[in-house]
Amino acid sequence: KSSQELVLEALKVIKTISPEQALKLCNDNECNLIDIRDIRELDRDGRIDNSQHMPRGMLEFWLDPESPYSKNINPEKEIVLFCAGGLRSALAAKSLNEMGFKKVSHIEGGFAAMRDSGFKII
Repeated sequence: KSSQELVLEALKVIKTISPEQALKLCNDNECNLIDIRDIRELDRDGRIDNSQHMPRGMLEFWLDPESPYSKNINPEKEIVLFCAGGLRSALAAKSLNEMGFKKVSHIEGGFAAMRDSGFKII
């Protein structure tokens, strides 16, 4: 399968939200906003204020409570993932669903769309 086919399959089974919906969740303190972009992208383009950086390559390990690399997030809040444009976050959301996480979504259009939707860039 091609990467595009994998993304299309993921989009059929994951929850996709708009940047505006994500901003509301953030403003209402109802989500774990997780940036899965590479550190070079963050350095080049900036970061979303109040987001956590968990690079795509480590995401599953950092969110697995049984992993020695586990990071703490609030399990009661929705996990909202974003990348640069929404492709990697779609694959990541599918992976987290397969790990048993129920409250997972990804932001349509990723960082590029968030930048134009009221998120504070730092």
